[in-house]
Parts: sequence; C-alpha cells; structure tokens
Amino acid sequence: MKINLQFTALKTHLQHEVKRMFRISFQVFLPSMITTLLYFLIFGAIIGQRIGDIDGVDYTLYITPGLVMIAVITNSYANVSSSLFSARFQRSVEELLMSPMHHSIFLLGYILGGVVRGVVVAILILFVAAFFVKLQWSHLPLTLLLIILFSSLFSLAGFINGMLAKTFNDIVIVPTFILSPLSYLGGVFYSINMLPPLWRTVSLFNPIYYSIDSLRYAMIGQSTTHFSLAMLFIGGLILFLIGLNLFLLKRGTGIRE
Repeated sequence: MKINLQFTALKTHLQHEVKRMFRISFQVFLPSMITTLLYFLIFGAIIGQRIGDIDGVDYTLYITPGLVMIAVITNSYANVSSSLFSARFQRSVEELLMSPMHHSIFLLGYILGGVVRGVVVAILILFVAAFFVKLQWSHLPLTLLLIILFSSLFSLAGFINGMLAKTFNDIVIVPTFILSPLSYLGGVFYSINMLPPLWRTVSLFNPIYYSIDSLRYAMIGQSTTHFSLAMLFIGGLILFLIGLNLFLLKRGTGIRE
C-alpha cells in the first residue's frame, strides 16, 4: 500500500476515533472536570490551608500537575481500551484487518485517538485549576509535549488491555485495581521525599510517579527526580510497549480469535 494511501487510512481511522469521542463528550469530559473540581475544593481549599507548603510550593499548586496527570492517564487509557474492545465485540475490527492498512497504522490510529482525548482533558483540567491557583505558562510548550508523551504511553497500555480483554469487566479491572492505586502512590498529594527510604525506593519503580514528577517540573519547576532520568525511563517503556503491541498484532492476539 502506497504511503499516501496509508496516510489516508490513518486519517480516516483517526477521524472515526475522534467522532466517537465527541459523540459522547459529556460522558467523556464532564466526569474528569467534576472530579478535579472536588479534589481542589477538598484537598486544596480545605486541607491545603492546614498543610501549607511542600518543598517551598503552595500545596494547591503542588498537587495541580498530579491531578492533571491522573485525568490524562485514565482518559487516554480508557479511550483506547474501550474503543478497541468495542470494535472486537461488534466485529467491526475485522473490516480494518481485512484492509491493506499496515499494522503500525492500525496501532497509530488508536494511539492518536487516545492522545487527542488526553490533551483535551488536560486543557479542561487546567481551565478548572486556573480558578484555584496561578498557573505559570512559561513552560507551556514542555507541558503540552509531556502530556502528549504520557497520553501515548498509557494509550499503548490501553491497547494491550483492549486486545486481551475477554469481557467489558476486563476493561475496568486495570484502571480500578492497578492504575488508580499507582496514581495515588505516585506522589500526587505528597513528595516522595516525605516517605521512609524503603517506600521511596519502591516509588521509583512506579511509571506514574515519573509522569507526575516530570509534569510537575514542567509546570512549576519542582521535581524530586532528575528530569533526564525520568524521560529515559518513560522513553524506554514507550519503545517496549510499541514493540509488544506490534508483536501481538502480527500474531492476531485477541483480534483474530
């Protein structure tokens, strides 16, 4: 299949994902905004006044990058996993597989759909955050770049879930029992420097910690891990998931069964 036809296939695939997303926009975007608003009201406005500063940063501002990242992670992951599983369940995925679309284009279309949802949600969360804290926009390009990067990472993870899931309940298990605990243990509401040495070391194996810490560095210039180390860890994880997804696609795992 020629390059221009592959591009047309990718464009059509992405348009389908975006239209699907905005067709249920209230279900997709509103819950994240309401949840974040409650976090700011409870942890920021009420508890934050008692806590004061963390590492010299106002508590409400300190938790903002983490709240943005939680929304980005859950939405990008859910978008890809639910979309792919729905396509498998309705057997519409067979039409894509029968087309001359390359496996990498098939994967890229879903990942870009997850990235679009992650970026849109991040913008909405930042809009909500602006009512509670004074955001620093000097690092906006890096902030957007990191949001795209982490949306891609968790979209890739969601793609694996979408391929391996047997029922709709399997789509919910990972966000509920894995992503949510890792998110809250990733330093959203605290600095890992406050933890005992053992748990601080354990936190360094949590990919969500690096996501939150990197975004915190981009937004407020505060981090507990060297930025280049975090990028190296995340970059390696993305490359691994790309390879794994393409391997599973070529085998037809889940989608040709």
